[in-house]
Amino acid sequence: MSQSAFHSALLAPDAPVPPGLVDPKGRPAGKRFDVYRNNVVVSLSEALAEAFPVIKGIVGEAFFSALAGQYVRQHPPRDPRIATWGGSFAGFLASFPPVAHLPYLPDVARLEQARRESYHAADSTPANPATITPQSRFALAPSVRLVQSPYPIHAIWRFTRGEGPKPEPQAQSVLVTRPGYDPQLTLLAPEAPAFLAGLAAGETLEEATPDGFDITETLTALLSGGALTEPQP
Repeated sequence: MSQSAFHSALLAPDAPVPPGLVDPKGRPAGKRFDVYRNNVVVSLSEALAEAFPVIKGIVGEAFFSALAGQYVRQHPPRDPRIATWGGSFAGFLASFPPVAHLPYLPDVARLEQARRESYHAADSTPANPATITPQSRFALAPSVRLVQSPYPIHAIWRFTRGEGPKPEPQAQSVLVTRPGYDPQLTLLAPEAPAFLAGLAAGETLEEATPDGFDITETLTALLSGGALTEPQP
């Protein structure tokens, strides 16, 4: 019995027990394998629910369980570190017909994935606000993520968590930062993504600022979130 055959059968509920699989006493291990197979899928589905709690909150526990089972079988982990698994979940949702009536769902999943990535990103030294001038240049911290959507993903995220009112239709851009070790989400002004893109491209603070855009609120969010590294000469 090859390892690939075992792995394939493990995630396929209708697949036969791999030939040659026996228990410690040499008896066919069909029933034991079925129990183990079910436990693996359940454990991975629970891990996915922990990683994407807002998606689970939107679709409901029963539906998420069925959805997760499909995802587990189509996109099984390739790395023993389960914390890195789930990066393709948003893409899976975008092509999963049963949730086609929830077109915002993939972008909400992208937002939740961005929080996970931010949490596990490398540490960096934040910029000192006292040294910043209009000519300062920055690099964005490894923990920074920007998620843009034609849907109100920040409002949906807060509403589902019981933290905000019912979302109104609008496009939203969300900044993910990690002050300390806790990722936080900040709703950005429409001009802010262009400002961030300029900073990431090496422009000075002055050069990156779009005409007529007051950067005060965005810059405060970046600095308080540890999103900017020390100014580069």
